[in-house]
Amino acid sequence: MDLNLRKAVLANVTGNSTDELQNTIMEAINSGEEKMLPGLGVLFEVIWENSNDQEKNELLATLSEGLQ
Repeated sequence: MDLNLRKAVLANVTGNSTDELQNTIMEAINSGEEKMLPGLGVLFEVIWENSNDQEKNELLATLSEGLQ
C-alpha cells in the first residue's frame, strides 16, 4: 500500500469524534465499493497497532468467528 494513501486516510479522519469515525466506517461498509477497502485497512492497522495482546486476541477471535 502506498504510504501517501495511508497518510491521506489518516489526515481525513484525524481528530474525528467517535460518531464521525463510526459514520465513516459504516459508510465504507454499506457502500460496498472496492475503493473503500484500503481506507478500512488503514483504520484496522491503527486499531491493531494500538491494541494490547488481549485486545488483539479478541479481534482475532471475532474475525475468526465472523469467517465461519
